[in-house]
Amino acid sequence: MRASRLVSLLLLLQTRGRMTAPELAEALEVSVRTVYRDVESLGAAGVPVYAERGPAGGYRLLDGYRTRLTGLTAGEAEALFLAGVPGPASELGLGSVLATAELKLRAALPTDLADRGGRIRQRFHLDAPTWFREPEPTPHLAALAGAVWEDRRVRVRYRRWQAPREVTRTLDPLGVVLKAGRWYLVAAADGQARTYRVGAILDLTVLDEPADRPAGFDLADCWREHTERYESSVYRAEATVRMTVAALARTVHLLPPAMSRAAHDAAGAPDADGWVVTTVPIESIRHGHVELLKLGAQVEVLAPAELRDLLADTAHALAALYPPTGAERAVQPAGGDSGGPGGPGGPPRASVRR
Repeated sequence: MRASRLVSLLLLLQTRGRMTAPELAEALEVSVRTVYRDVESLGAAGVPVYAERGPAGGYRLLDGYRTRLTGLTAGEAEALFLAGVPGPASELGLGSVLATAELKLRAALPTDLADRGGRIRQRFHLDAPTWFREPEPTPHLAALAGAVWEDRRVRVRYRRWQAPREVTRTLDPLGVVLKAGRWYLVAAADGQARTYRVGAILDLTVLDEPADRPAGFDLADCWREHTERYESSVYRAEATVRMTVAALARTVHLLPPAMSRAAHDAAGAPDADGWVVTTVPIESIRHGHVELLKLGAQVEVLAPAELRDLLADTAHALAALYPPTGAERAVQPAGGDSGGPGGPGGPPRASVRR
């Protein structure tokens, strides 16, 4: 275990240059004291690693020193083959490059490791798009990825949801992200990092101008902040509801994750009839109407009144479209058997509040 960590420390310094002890400790998931001991061990083994003092100091290797460590463990070889994702690589215009790189890797590896890599592809597969959604056409993705890689500005004609629907922007591309089968461009515009759906780009021109990339920009951190900000901004209101315990469990499958999580977090203890009171975030009255209808008669909206009235109107309209037949009236208990208000397991009608 320690020998593997020493190799990792050496390769970190070789690939990243100067690194502080806390940075090495974080990368290796050990204490700073352990890093001090490991650096001493490397020095004792003849590796030319030295420390630079001062605020901008850290450990680094002697200029020009390169290790020839090329050995791969079985797990490392498997991870390399698993990391090669054919679908996204092809969309980025790197499909043939990835295939060639894998062939070279197979040829360079011992037979047993090359065979293990082949087995990975036969046992693990990534299908990025979500269910019931075709991959979004992205004709400009490869050119956009090239601009990101070459740090070139781009001019895009972009289709958006608000008026004016089509706009032209000059952007400093910072990175591309694949999220649930859709590609997004993270780019700087007007001094701020913004996100654009690649499939909504109607026209793209790569400019002969260097892109302005902020110092210290981290794509993963930027994307995480964007998703958190987006999810919190989408749900601008909330609804107070009563629902059966069974309906609460079904929210995981029927409602968006943010609504389901909030419903579970805010749910109180079930009453004697098996109903709980909770709150769910909603984008709008219409959005709450569409989503909560999925739970049928096992949910009752208490507030806001506008949402409750809209669901009541829908229920009355459905009742008019589907009146019970004579046979149904003969066997159906009052209020139905769905656990809703007035049915078995539900409250008496007098308890329904407006």
